[in-house]
Amino acid sequence: MRALILGLVDFDQPPVVRVAARADHGLPPTAWPRTIPAVEQILGEGLSLPKGVTFLVGENGSGKSTIVEAVAMAFGLNREGGTAQSRHSTRESESPLVGALRLQRGLGSSRWGFFLRAETMHGWYTYLEQNPPPDSSRLRDPVFHEMSHGESFLAVLRRRFDSPGFYCLDEPEAALSFSSTLGLIAALHDVVATGGQVLCATHSPVLAAMPGATILEVGPWGLRRATWDELDLVGHWRAYLAEPHRYLRHVIDEDVSRG
Repeated sequence: MRALILGLVDFDQPPVVRVAARADHGLPPTAWPRTIPAVEQILGEGLSLPKGVTFLVGENGSGKSTIVEAVAMAFGLNREGGTAQSRHSTRESESPLVGALRLQRGLGSSRWGFFLRAETMHGWYTYLEQNPPPDSSRLRDPVFHEMSHGESFLAVLRRRFDSPGFYCLDEPEAALSFSSTLGLIAALHDVVATGGQVLCATHSPVLAAMPGATILEVGPWGLRRATWDELDLVGHWRAYLAEPHRYLRHVIDEDVSRG
């Protein structure tokens, strides 16, 4: 009987199957971050995460980074980036959302993970310099501080995104050029090919165009599934690149009128 039951269990699951609210989370409904529609939707309905890459796309303040941060911490990753073993910290600025979430882990899935958080990578680089691995370690790193911002990001991608696991990224395109963003897509493709799972907040229409990715558009409506062509982000970029002066004329006229 036990063998029959085990035969019915799906062990081919991603590291995180679902994000849901703890029954006793106690977050007041009128307090931040519950005032963010996307956060309130997750607390009320939960969020299933498929295999592969899931992009959260939305404007500043829509809650996408708050969600990625909380999910990364709930998985056990360091709040300022790195792995679960990273111990660096500068200033606590995280939302209380992590304490309200519980994760449904995939059966038999990897416990390895990495949180790439653009604005705190400087601190993680310093932590690595101050806590180097043994000389024999395969993770002996270059000196990231001596690289450009974009070069250091790409080096991290090559050295840390190399095994199945759960990878959280918060606006990784912030340091990357167009061609480097394409390199990030290639790195994420390799992660997925080895059974990894990715949750990424982004403003980049280039990154969001990754084939096979799930896109969730974040906004006043909460979270909604979208295709790349349907994204407000893509529509605005297309219109701007087609006629940038039309956009800039309104921006400059508004600044002049305020002055």
